[in-house]
Amino acid sequence: MLKIRLTRLGDKKSPFYRVVVADSRSPRDGKVVATLGTFDPLHDGGKGETKVDAAQVREWIAKGAIPTETARAVLVKAGAIEAVPYKEKKMPVEKKETKKQAKK
Repeated sequence: MLKIRLTRLGDKKSPFYRVVVADSRSPRDGKVVATLGTFDPLHDGGKGETKVDAAQVREWIAKGAIPTETARAVLVKAGAIEAVPYKEKKMPVEKKETKKQAKK
């Protein structure tokens, strides 16, 4: 499965990321299929700067690549994809009646 995710570059305490398409089984900084852009979280006083090729992002999503949560946030901020309404990760599970509760 292909994922759109961030690969870390930069020195200690000065991170810099590339937005890449990679196999979900490969390590974070391992082999990549394609590079879509960059993300610099420390640029402009901590506001961050994102440079992404939006057409390539949409193309890879159409091919089945799934962005990670962090990559999705970066891509929404860059305007490459639209924000998806919030979905709870885990739906509340209905509790089953126990034998004691059923007898009452």
